[in-house]
Amino acid sequence: MSTTRIPVELRRAVRQRAEHRCEYCLIHEADTEFGCEVDHIICEKHFGESEIANLALACFFCNRNKGSDVGSILSPECPEFVRLFNPRKDNWDTYFGFDPTGRIATKTDIWRVTARILGFNAEHRVLERKALLGE
Repeated sequence: MSTTRIPVELRRAVRQRAEHRCEYCLIHEADTEFGCEVDHIICEKHFGESEIANLALACFFCNRNKGSDVGSILSPECPEFVRLFNPRKDNWDTYFGFDPTGRIATKTDIWRVTARILGFNAEHRVLERKALLGE
């Protein structure tokens, strides 16, 4: 399956809507060495369209870790399939928040799966958040 090229105007609209922040982990693209990229929330191989309602701004790490995933099982002990956070449909504050250690604290199963798949609390990402907070 080929990948659709997303027009510059559409990429610009996605960046502006996101206020130049990753819509998954909220890092500002100016604060990350690799910047942010426009990502399909539901990838094309899963029949996601290249339209603004299915596009999000994602930092390098969130985008690479997410890949074409749309969800995952919660855990080996609880093999229920749980979808990933969708920035077009879900309210960020409902699903997670920051804790004093620089980690992203999960509030629901959707965020537990999303945080694990996207690697929110990997050591290098927590250190990056702490550095940005001046700690």
